Amino acid sequence: MVDGVAVVNKPAGLTSHDVVAQARRALGTRKVGHAGTLDPDATGVLVLGVGRATRLLRYVTGLIKSYEAEIVLGVETDTLDSSGRITARHPPSPVTSKQAQRAADALTGEILQVPPMVSAVKVGGRRLHELARAGVEVPRQARPVTVYRFDVELCPEPETILTAVVDCSAGTYVRVLAADLGHALGSGAHLRNLRRTAVGDFTLERARDLSSLEVLPIAQAVAHLEGVQVSAEVAAQVAHGQVLDLQRLGVEGSGPWAIHNHCGELLAVYESHHYGAKPAVVVASAS
Repeated sequence: MVDGVAVVNKPAGLTSHDVVAQARRALGTRKVGHAGTLDPDATGVLVLGVGRATRLLRYVTGLIKSYEAEIVLGVETDTLDSSGRITARHPPSPVTSKQAQRAADALTGEILQVPPMVSAVKVGGRRLHELARAGVEVPRQARPVTVYRFDVELCPEPETILTAVVDCSAGTYVRVLAADLGHALGSGAHLRNLRRTAVGDFTLERARDLSSLEVLPIAQAVAHLEGVQVSAEVAAQVAHGQVLDLQRLGVEGSGPWAIHNHCGELLAVYESHHYGAKPAVVVASAS
């Protein structure tokens, strides 16, 4: 059984599920999952969990995401990106990079964002994209997201295209940022050429094509968590999933903590529990 993390450079035209299916065939295991969906037209970093690492993907999904994209001013679509049907065209209005950045700054920080109809968000038990395909539009609740960086710059040619760099929390739709920016500039807009450049420390430089997948050690899935090495005695208790006090584990604070044996192998992830710590995920085998 293969256990670990694979960082894929997703090509355009594949859904995230397509990538998982291909990885399953390539790695010879059904136990493959992904941490954070990428739209079919989007490219770039898609992190896969393989084997026991699928149980750790919750700690990857919440990492900060980074993107590069282009924003087309003056044209709106029903999907908010270039894959959709054009719903409105607006006469071009002169805009400078400074004006565009000022509008982008207003969309930076902790903001409320309404999910697009073409998305995997569920309303009333049905995914929004299923309702959209049926021609149904429903009210959506705005959700809090955090945009850490939203840098835009006007292309010299044509002057209706902005390049964008975005760092944001999980659950942020860059398509919605583009559309909201267009409305703020009075011209409407849609997104194109979206590329995810990083999920936490999983960057494009570490990504591989599907034809040359590399499975990284399982500990890489939680390398961003506070880690601690424990003695053989404590390692045995961890492998059996015992609730332990913080002093026994050698940790403090609120966690979560990645627990390793003296060889540096990942045993489990523990989270705070009352005055101690309990296992959230145990990946070691109890002997």
